[in-house]
Amino acid sequence: MSTPESAHNGHGTNEPKIALRGLCKAFGGAVVLDGLDLEIGTGESVVVIGCSGVGKSVMLKCLLGLLRPDAGSVTIDGEELSRSRTAREAAMRKIGMLFQNAALFDSLSVWENVAFGLIQARGMPHRQARGLAIETMAQVGLDADSADLYPAALSGGMRKRAGLARAIATKPEIILFDEPTTGLDPIMADVINDLIVTCTHELGATALTITHDMRSARKIADRIAMIHDGAIVWQGPAAEIDSSGNAHVEQFINGRAEGPIQLAVAHAAAG
Repeated sequence: MSTPESAHNGHGTNEPKIALRGLCKAFGGAVVLDGLDLEIGTGESVVVIGCSGVGKSVMLKCLLGLLRPDAGSVTIDGEELSRSRTAREAAMRKIGMLFQNAALFDSLSVWENVAFGLIQARGMPHRQARGLAIETMAQVGLDADSADLYPAALSGGMRKRAGLARAIATKPEIILFDEPTTGLDPIMADVINDLIVTCTHELGATALTITHDMRSARKIADRIAMIHDGAIVWQGPAAEIDSSGNAHVEQFINGRAEGPIQLAVAHAAAG
């Protein structure tokens, strides 16, 4: 099994780009994250898999500062994000994100959605931002004719492409993907997977993806990690996922109803 250190050394640095250490988060009596540890090297693409409700989205929200963990730390480039608002804001400027349902602003045109970070966060003039937005749209297969359309006029695949264009428009060092292929047919999902691989490689970006789509995970990941019971129970190179030797992973990737995950659900229901 790969270790975080070996992954980092492969990129020429011992300092992880992203480090989640000992993350704990509970809502009332429900423990969602329970000492989660995950490190991601510069330029590495890590996919986190796991069943619905195991804490994948909570992990992302803690990374983004949308939720404050009860314990543990989140660091980017060695900077602990909870130390100061300045540190968190500086870290956030390094991040682009593709949300699960693209999360486009209905009242903005496609180009305005794509250029949102350029205008709002970077203060770029509208004319310049529009030009860069259209260039970025071309990278994900959206032509200039769609620039002035509104999200309601787009298909699901086009909305996802627009969301990806927005995520990469600021040329971020880190890109987060939240269930990037949800709601797409298998062919369009594969197109989005290819675009993710191409765009992250062209930017040299570090990528963290959460998904339950194993076809997507296999295609875009350098390393796959699995969450169960609020912690990482296995991680290793994507090529080793089918020989993990971990019962939770084997049950998940083969989509079997019976196994340790089902037993855990049954126990929780009984308790």
